[in-house]
Amino acid sequence: MAAMSSRGTSSLVTRGVRLTRIALHLLRGLLTVAALFPFFSSPRRSNAVKHWSQGLLRILAVRLHVHGRLLRGHARPAMLVANHVSWLDIFVINAVLPVRFVAKSEVRLWPAIGWLSAKTGTLFIERARRRDTARINSEVADAMRAGDVIAVFPEGTTTDGAQVLRFHSALLQPALMAGAQVHPVALRFERGDGSLCVEAAYDGDNSLWHTLLQIIAQPVIDAQIWFLPPLPPAGAHRRELADAAQQLIADRLRT
Repeated sequence: MAAMSSRGTSSLVTRGVRLTRIALHLLRGLLTVAALFPFFSSPRRSNAVKHWSQGLLRILAVRLHVHGRLLRGHARPAMLVANHVSWLDIFVINAVLPVRFVAKSEVRLWPAIGWLSAKTGTLFIERARRRDTARINSEVADAMRAGDVIAVFPEGTTTDGAQVLRFHSALLQPALMAGAQVHPVALRFERGDGSLCVEAAYDGDNSLWHTLLQIIAQPVIDAQIWFLPPLPPAGAHRRELADAAQQLIADRLRT
């Protein structure tokens, strides 16, 4: 059986197999969270999220390449800030370092995925309600003080990965409130030849389903993730932190 067509995409049979495996993997995740998570300790939950995310990437033929020093045994509150390309970003990060994400409230409405995200610790913000910012900032700061690592995408939207938009500083306010170190994370998806894999991007008019179909059509995707030097919050303004993190990530992706 041919693995690829003449156009360099995976065969229809391969795509069908991947879709079936994804459905079964999602079902496994839902059952694990519903039946076992209430009895799991926090470390065991994190380990389950990590292994489930790694399994999803394998099914999607996404090869993970990790660069930089990972955040391990952190003694102070920590926040990850990353550029945003795709819904794959969440699983790439969780496959390396399980964290809690801040996401738009619309994600909570996604079938299965929304419920799974909520049960694994995602914090949802209603961006259309300005008053909701104070609530989410307080929840995020409290979570980091309690030892959770929080991840945010300060661009506020996705791109095709060719650029990094200016970061919204409001999402970094909880880092200042909790005295958390800000850890910039750069993400890039590549085809097998090293070129930018725009098919992985969940941007523009692409739907979740359309992006998934584009991803499974790729023979392989290389996910590059860089953990960059942390930025201490002491004495900084949130705008300064946001600009510094954005610059570090943009510089990394240009090289």
